[in-house]
Amino acid sequence: MQTAADKGQRYTYADYCAWDGSQRWELIDGAAYAMSPGPSWKHQMIVGNLYFQLAGFLQGKPCMAFVAPLDVRLNAEDGDDTVVQPDILVICDRSKLSGTCCVGAPDMVVEILSPSTASNDMFLKYSKYLQAGVREYWIADPETKTVRAFILKDGKYDSVDYFGSGAVPVHVLDGCEIDLTKVFDF
Repeated sequence: MQTAADKGQRYTYADYCAWDGSQRWELIDGAAYAMSPGPSWKHQMIVGNLYFQLAGFLQGKPCMAFVAPLDVRLNAEDGDDTVVQPDILVICDRSKLSGTCCVGAPDMVVEILSPSTASNDMFLKYSKYLQAGVREYWIADPETKTVRAFILKDGKYDSVDYFGSGAVPVHVLDGCEIDLTKVFDF
């Protein structure tokens, strides 16, 4: 099996699928980015606590919540060179689910910041999620216990910051609110 180690090399989803599975990677515009070998316990707590609330709300509804790893092919119809694995994603159009991936933009994506990947989450992925039409993008910071929510309006993201406690509305899921006190319960 091939590994993704060549700097400057451009890859597609087909290349990505051929790589050795011992390392997790993401592709952004054909460039390979290694994912963190293991997230912190705070990262894992936030993922679990947030997923628990989302999945509970979605029980019996058509939308579904997922946790990484689940490949998201953001531009499968045009180049197929951007594949990400968000920490949490919500998909309301089940026709986007295919085998081991989501083909196209999820309705909501959540990334939990880690020191080694924070820049990618805040800049590279932000741009790709906006371009793909992800309707709601959250960035959660374990250190500051904050969530920045980006809501897609008229082709641009409006952002709102939430700090450590209280209810945060999920705009793509009518009636869903996330209790940040429970998300950052550590």
